[in-house]
Amino acid sequence: MSAEGSGLVPGDHPDRIRWNAKYGTGFVPSFRPHPLAARALALGLPDGPVADLACGPSGAALLAAEQGRPVTAVDVSEVALDLLGAEAGRRGLGHLITLVHADLSGWAPAPRSSALVLGIGFWDAAVFRAAAAAVADGGLLAWEALTAEARRTHVSLPPEWCLAPGEPASLLPPGFDVLDQSEIPARNRRQMLARRDHVPKGAGNDIQRHMIMD
Repeated sequence: MSAEGSGLVPGDHPDRIRWNAKYGTGFVPSFRPHPLAARALALGLPDGPVADLACGPSGAALLAAEQGRPVTAVDVSEVALDLLGAEAGRRGLGHLITLVHADLSGWAPAPRSSALVLGIGFWDAAVFRAAAAAVADGGLLAWEALTAEARRTHVSLPPEWCLAPGEPASLLPPGFDVLDQSEIPARNRRQMLARRDHVPKGAGNDIQRHMIMD
């Protein structure tokens, strides 16, 4: 088990305080993989790691590691990461999971680095764009977040934390195919699953060659 990013999140960071309190004394995680994550991991994926963003005590990270994939699990709460790390150790998966304590507004996975990027229960348009950039050729991007409907019952919820109509699919860069985008009305959420097109090796050279010949 390795940990990165310690110290990148200030002690008075409001999200760190809020989520540490949620995952503190008395919280018992189920470590049940989110259905969207389980679905994504069951589809054909290229070789490569998984990035689990705003992971919490993630069952998805554990499921991916059980399949033999390296996982980078990122969260603003070190309490959540400690819970995940302890469970990974109990399952003998610690060597496959890198825990990153970071605020996603200041941390991003490397471009084209991950076979699967997960973002579940969190929304920030800039983070989504960075996540899309991190998907490898043929890889998947799986996302679920609150819609604007959630503000009817949670009026203090900032609108920028909620998906606008058509999002997140409407924010995908060129080169992605949307496999599914659907509503979860009972939870005021929307989920999306998209795949980055696979570019055959040498295709870029072929395109350049045709441009020169033309």
